Amino acid sequence: MEQIFMAGPWITEHEIAVVEDAMRNGWYEHAYHYCEKFQKEFAAYHDREYGIMTPNCTTAIHLLLTGLGICQGDEVIMPECTWIATGAGVTYLGATPVFCDIDSVNWCLDPESVEKRITSQTKAIVAVDLYGNMPLMDEMIEVANRHGIPLIEDAAEALGSTYKGIRAGKFGIGSVFSFHRTKTITTGEGGMLVLDDDELYERCLFLRDHGRKPDGPVYYNYEVTYKYMPFNVQAALGYAQFQRIDELVGRKREQLRMYRERLSDVEDIELNPEPEEGVNGAWITAVLFGRSYNLTKQDAIDRLAQLGIPARPFFYPLSSLPAYPGCREKYERLNPVAYDICSRGINLPGAANLTEGQIDRVCEGIKTILSHETP
Repeated sequence: MEQIFMAGPWITEHEIAVVEDAMRNGWYEHAYHYCEKFQKEFAAYHDREYGIMTPNCTTAIHLLLTGLGICQGDEVIMPECTWIATGAGVTYLGATPVFCDIDSVNWCLDPESVEKRITSQTKAIVAVDLYGNMPLMDEMIEVANRHGIPLIEDAAEALGSTYKGIRAGKFGIGSVFSFHRTKTITTGEGGMLVLDDDELYERCLFLRDHGRKPDGPVYYNYEVTYKYMPFNVQAALGYAQFQRIDELVGRKREQLRMYRERLSDVEDIELNPEPEEGVNGAWITAVLFGRSYNLTKQDAIDRLAQLGIPARPFFYPLSSLPAYPGCREKYERLNPVAYDICSRGINLPGAANLTEGQIDRVCEGIKTILSHETP
């Protein structure tokens, strides 16, 4: 039986040709040719003034937080339910992550929970577009603006998503994307920061390359900063993929459509919501099992594995992880929706090479484990 892969890219001869061009010609005076093209066009696509490519999305968030001046003693609000990369930069800078509950419909940061956690030490809010889902951005922006706190959009999983006609990546002071090998567009590893503010852009450029100024003397450093530079071959792959963005996002959305269609007769489950007046880019299709099944995410993953079907767990609440010792005792009571939803959800296969027959197998597997017929 053909193996079903959980995640993976769609690479064509176009990408191979562009990367070959970077290998043959992308040196000397063209050493950053594809980096510059990718940054500029990716930013323009998201209606942003500037794009800054980085080695990965984690470094993109860290760069932005540093550019905003986040430091020890500050607090940064973020959702419980996200990959740890969202909060890693906060810890790097000695600041404190403050975990908020998620919305029961979109599984993203809940503006009401954010409102309750804001203090005089709150210096940023990070809203995450989870699995292509988007939070209630109007409400989030209103809260951030009323308190004078910068809003950051972690759009790592939301390429192609829109909220009321506005692309994911346009919200807040800056937005970040991931080009990990599992993402809709890949560079193997890679990230992008997009933003509009001139001064913040210049500051982040300065921080990205060892604290050097474009007009300064060679090998002259003004601060000890980071080495978060991209490279041309990596950017060439990303640029070539970006030229196929409609095709790549279209395949992800088609996967979500097929999953939704084939599981439409299964009661008491939820899949990624399609927001009103919006589009879900559907980086990955997640399924949330209703309480009637009394099924945990790990039970579901184990049962599907017996059928030869891979699945991954819905992200754990960050405060429940050993990486944040002592936080569960504080936040489990405060964030009941996140703890509940995270316990009952899994991610379904979303590799770009999934066939319709393989999606049929996955959906039949879901129906089997819910009918308690798993061997």
